[in-house]
Amino acid sequence: MSERKFRIHDQQSGAAIQVRVTPRAGRTMISAILADGTIKIRLASAPVDGRANDELVRYIAEILDVAESQIEIVSGKTGRDKLVAIIGLDTQAVQERIAATLEGKK
Repeated sequence: MSERKFRIHDQQSGAAIQVRVTPRAGRTMISAILADGTIKIRLASAPVDGRANDELVRYIAEILDVAESQIEIVSGKTGRDKLVAIIGLDTQAVQERIAATLEGKK
């Protein structure tokens, strides 16, 4: 895996990641890390009645091994580009857990 850094920001109580979602995919997965560090995630759900956002929160919580209550979509709830806050994890932990997912260790 390349040493490209993800677009992660330190927050007072955690970290934040920039995400671009593609709904209605065959399965939910991280599909790429874009050149600017944005994490591209494919979601199986359709963007109807908040289902895609709910699935995004569940998926990020799963790969980061945190409770869903620790994940919050801060901006972009109705768009493809989102800023997602992770409460209780620093940027290093987020980086490591996403890297483990991309390497197939999770």
